[in-house]
Amino acid sequence: MNRFINAVLLFFTLITAFVAIYVGFDLPFGILKTTGADIPYVDYVFHGLGLLLFVIVLRRSFRRWMAIRIVSRESKFKWNEAVSKERKVRVIIYNALEFFVYVFAALALYWLTDRAWAPVLALLFAALDNLILIAFNKSYRVGLTSKAVIVADREVVVLYFTGLRKVSVHQQTVYFDYIKDLQLSFPTNCLSEEHRTQFFDTLEQQVDRDKVYFSKTGK
Repeated sequence: MNRFINAVLLFFTLITAFVAIYVGFDLPFGILKTTGADIPYVDYVFHGLGLLLFVIVLRRSFRRWMAIRIVSRESKFKWNEAVSKERKVRVIIYNALEFFVYVFAALALYWLTDRAWAPVLALLFAALDNLILIAFNKSYRVGLTSKAVIVADREVVVLYFTGLRKVSVHQQTVYFDYIKDLQLSFPTNCLSEEHRTQFFDTLEQQVDRDKVYFSKTGK
């Protein structure tokens, strides 16, 4: 999900940059027989792009923090542990890289033209959200209830048990196979080595073993 959101953000940021280049350098815009700085309603275009970027970032932020809030209630879970140290370090690095990308993109847009202030603010909000997520790295957890597995760090993964037919581990990924050929997954490095066996033991207790097959779960 996070990869998809980043791809969408990149797409609309590139569109914003394209418009900003035309406006900032006042390039000729042949279709409308004008130049970039005089494109009709260009401020509304920037405002619309800024609002769109902000909504995308806000939606991702809300989903992340809601998941983190849910897994923080340890007493509500059958099993609940912090993600592994390896996973935490990787998440922090990725979030830090994203932070610098957002800040650089925002500064570049503002350098091109200050009329792009709305997209700039949206990107800075995304950078701030990543920075706060780094600061709260101790909140990254994996929880298991009687109905689902929830992974909450930079990614949010919810895997329900309804319709589940198979659980397997292959190439550092835990796969959940469902009816109608649906497959969901999460990285095995979310689970620390010392807690992995306990996780799968608890998982088996929550599902109907006559309907769910466990394969190579590392037990």
